[in-house]
Amino acid sequence: MDYTQERVATLHDYGGADPDAPTGRAAVVVPMTDREYAALAPERVFSELERVDPAEVVVPLRAPAERVPEFRDWLADFDVPLTVLWCDGPRVEALLDDAGLTGDRGKGRDVWLALGVAARNDYVVVHDADTTTYEDRDVRKLLFPLSQDFEFSKGYYARVESDRLYGRLFRLFYEPLVDALAAEHDHPVVDFLGAFRYALAGECAMTSDLARGLRVQRRWGLEVGTLGEAFRLAGADDAAQVDLGRYEHDHRAVSGPTGLSEMSEGVGAALLRAVEDAGVDVDYDALTERYLAAADRFVRAYGADAAFNGLDYDAESEREQTRTYADAIGDPGEDTRLPAWTDTSLDADDVAVAAAADAEEAAARAGGSSASASDGEP
Repeated sequence: MDYTQERVATLHDYGGADPDAPTGRAAVVVPMTDREYAALAPERVFSELERVDPAEVVVPLRAPAERVPEFRDWLADFDVPLTVLWCDGPRVEALLDDAGLTGDRGKGRDVWLALGVAARNDYVVVHDADTTTYEDRDVRKLLFPLSQDFEFSKGYYARVESDRLYGRLFRLFYEPLVDALAAEHDHPVVDFLGAFRYALAGECAMTSDLARGLRVQRRWGLEVGTLGEAFRLAGADDAAQVDLGRYEHDHRAVSGPTGLSEMSEGVGAALLRAVEDAGVDVDYDALTERYLAAADRFVRAYGADAAFNGLDYDAESEREQTRTYADAIGDPGEDTRLPAWTDTSLDADDVAVAAAADAEEAAARAGGSSASASDGEP
């Protein structure tokens, strides 16, 4: 059984860990899209959240107007203090435009909007809705470090399903890329980014002050970008990671729209932006070569790990993926992140009210019923 520590405090689950945590002072942010309507994993997530008793559950929703009424009504059936934040309505768009914050739309932008609203509470927990193994204690485990005066915590877990290793983008891109950076740069930010056992996990918790201070990637790279901001705002001494056991998620193809190769571009840009923000001067041509060498070592190691556990493993397929991901290594380009809430003129209460009004209008146009949830009332 593992009990070792990393550069950040590492809290292990030695069997059934379920610590006391300040759930009543926390908002839980669960970003969703219309494709998750009434699916089995979200049904489990919200059923488990009924047992958590948080101060608020904020759902930033990305969906066309015609899907909003049924989505709100479905969510309102769960016994949670719900705020549905429709992120695509005209009033919300107008507020963003007035604040000079229009631009790419994606999961990162949705979460950023929700962070401003959720930070009305003392603590904020963020996690996805696609986990079939989700448990109510996951929220308490993520929050516990904050009760111990840490400012940020991150979940980690094993990605082993159907006799295979998953978590491919983390195992085959993020890990060897950080390893390649560490080979040339002895810098605290590289140590920090390498300390997290599953850096691409969407599960994290933070103080409201940290939530309001985050600059956020608009689309892919949200999780890694959040780590970079946690380093800037909290540092290694005030960050922790917690063992969430074994998670089962949806899986993505490597190629195609929203596939892992496209995601690698956002992850790579966010990672390299974080190290540049900290003052690391990266030689990108040399980094690509070092990454491919490191990736080959990781494939060999994961192959041995899979064989040790009797799992299926296709080493050549994994090496082919690393060659695809290598194309994502380069200058991160223009910084298009959304600013910290503390650095914008936008008011989170105005966003919540606008999102609720947009959703009510969508329901009226559809002739649908109005959900009984608070839907953004400050």
